[in-house]
Amino acid sequence: MQHRLAILDDYQDVAHGFADWAALEAEGVKVTTFREPFASRDALVSALADVSIVIAMRERTAFPREVFEKLPALQLLVTTGMANASIDVAAATDHGVTVCGTPGSPTAAPELTWALLLAAARHLPAEENSLRAGTWQSTVGFELAGKTLGIVGLGKIGRRVAGYGRAFGMDIVAWSQNLTAGAAEEAGARLVSKEELFRASDVVTLHLRLSPRSENTVGEAELRLLGPEGILVNTARGPLVNQDALIRALSQGWIRGAALDVFDEEPLPAGHPLLAAPNTVLSPHLGYVTQESYREFYGGAFEDVTAWLAGSPIRTISG
Repeated sequence: MQHRLAILDDYQDVAHGFADWAALEAEGVKVTTFREPFASRDALVSALADVSIVIAMRERTAFPREVFEKLPALQLLVTTGMANASIDVAAATDHGVTVCGTPGSPTAAPELTWALLLAAARHLPAEENSLRAGTWQSTVGFELAGKTLGIVGLGKIGRRVAGYGRAFGMDIVAWSQNLTAGAAEEAGARLVSKEELFRASDVVTLHLRLSPRSENTVGEAELRLLGPEGILVNTARGPLVNQDALIRALSQGWIRGAALDVFDEEPLPAGHPLLAAPNTVLSPHLGYVTQESYREFYGGAFEDVTAWLAGSPIRTISG
């Protein structure tokens, strides 16, 4: 049987530079790359009608149960990373589809978090635009040393961000629903309540996994507690923050600003209100977009496919 393999959402057209897909083609696997997001679920199903292997880049394309029902040819779905909230793994199992994951970079997302935080604190996008327009020094930033960094979610990424904060001389406080005082202390942070974290912090950064329980973790109440001198950083998932409340907070000055890499809808459509919101630093979900991360993602996906073709799947994910 000749397999057809589809690499989805290769926005930058770089997948072929990070793994030897030609080696699979030499073995009779037909490889097709899709650069653009699918306009609809029907368009996705139509494009993948005779595809047996799919490589999905993070959560750019969703695979709910109804998609698996309409793709009887699909046998292997590889997601970059070892978790993907956009894939109904139980439904995949029910339809005989093997789901595999890949390694990832432990540093890409924390480093971008810190880049956005610094850019917001020193108004770098506004200053660059002002400089290019002929103005010299138009804002006054603030230093991080001595300030309080609030981390919501102290997992692998949050702990690394806590380390950056300590290196900059910040006081670190943390909260999540299951965080213990001991775990916080091990990461160099102090466990506080959610309310205290938002009230005390100069900068709050989010590092939770998205789930029905974590959705809208940050709403109007939290943003008002953060106050007019506070900055919100989100490199985790857009729906962790109530978008309408955030837009009001920015436009009405409840908070100093926001640095965002993730959004409710991605890619962010033209004319979206966040694009016009004041005091923002925005990036197009670049948290995992590094050479090192892509080597792990696409290289791992290549390994997953070759192992599955050999009859010994690796890094399988069960629902």
